[in-house]
Amino acid sequence: MGVPKPWEGYFEPIKIFGNLYFVGTKDVSTHILDTGDGYVMFDSGYQHTLHQVIHNMHLLGLSPNNLKYIIHTHGHIDHFGATKSLVALTGAKTVIGRADRDYANGKRDLSYAKELQMDYTETFEPDVLLDDGDVFEFGNCKIYAVATPGHTEGATSYFFDVTDGSEVLRAGLHGGAGLNTLTKDFLNEHNLPFSLRDDYINSMLKLNEQKIDIFLGNHMKQSKTIEKAEKLKAGDKYAFVDKEGFIAFNLDCIKRLKELIESEK
Repeated sequence: MGVPKPWEGYFEPIKIFGNLYFVGTKDVSTHILDTGDGYVMFDSGYQHTLHQVIHNMHLLGLSPNNLKYIIHTHGHIDHFGATKSLVALTGAKTVIGRADRDYANGKRDLSYAKELQMDYTETFEPDVLLDDGDVFEFGNCKIYAVATPGHTEGATSYFFDVTDGSEVLRAGLHGGAGLNTLTKDFLNEHNLPFSLRDDYINSMLKLNEQKIDIFLGNHMKQSKTIEKAEKLKAGDKYAFVDKEGFIAFNLDCIKRLKELIESEK
């Protein structure tokens, strides 16, 4: 297992709906919300794909100079690797779930960089720490934070409204669903509690209580971004509306974790 090659992961940017955009790569999703007073970015991606994210922003007419906040779904290197560089370039402030603070600043070796065989990790000290139920307000947007631990201790999902000026839709960004950090070997190696498995299941059930229109994953495969992008290009304005897909994905995550636990017995 190694770091994905940047030239194999480029993906053309998308205006998903109204003031919501996708500027990430095939390996990691990066979304931007235009708040009217500047941009909020959700996850910065790997440090070695920052040039693609900035290129995609320019293609959509989104100046990096207007980036004000980078909000992270969780503290893994594929989601915060480019953050330190972006902060240096733009002066943007950083946000993450409180329990993942030491993942991001490097005090705990839990960024998953080692497992990806990465030679270096650019860590950062978050400016804002979020707890379950917090509301992050900036510009004309309110972003609701829902703690969804499991994949990491501080994984956080976000819910917010997007608009095209005439219609308002509710978007939900998943905080993290991978089982790679919930295997028996990983939990033991990093001295993490096995209760994270219960947290993961409870998180997925809690997410299913949310009412959304647009399902966003922090990896493209989670929310079938590629397929939806093709429909959008074909003229379907509501290609990313997927209320049922969000619930189905969460239930599938629970099923896969139970299968993992059974396989380890």
